[in-house]
Amino acid sequence: MQIIKDRQIVEDNWLHLDDEAELVVGDVTVSITRWQAEHETLVKHNGGLGLRLSGSDPLEEIIPDLASFSLIVLIFPVFVDGRCYSFARLLRDRYGYEGEIRAQGDILYDQLFYMTQCGINSFEMANIGNITEVMSAFDDFSESYQATVLKPEPLYRRR
Repeated sequence: MQIIKDRQIVEDNWLHLDDEAELVVGDVTVSITRWQAEHETLVKHNGGLGLRLSGSDPLEEIIPDLASFSLIVLIFPVFVDGRCYSFARLLRDRYGYEGEIRAQGDILYDQLFYMTQCGINSFEMANIGNITEVMSAFDDFSESYQATVLKPEPLYRRR
């Protein structure tokens, strides 16, 4: 499957494991529930480890473990649920997470630019359509007025 990562179309090498699925070698993501239940085993996993979070998951509980994750997947079940925008911003600005943050789910073309401003750098869109056409969404705007992860000062201070 193809995803968008760092404004490029790439093949996705991550496997999203259900809570009951057997742990396999390679790059896998798990739910916060599985992370909490199998922490000791997952830390020793042979491959990349990622964590999937929804907007209702307790972000603060995983902060001490951030170094364990190469990828954090923020799940957007419907496009009007913006809680994970805040998670991305907190992960980057407050907690200094430098790994991949992926938006997954019901993501609209119009949201891509704003998601990058919050620190999301990869996208696994449910209804992507033509992925090459979607890439132009990143260039819809040349500036943002407010401070963002990418530009920490508001526009009036940048000039």
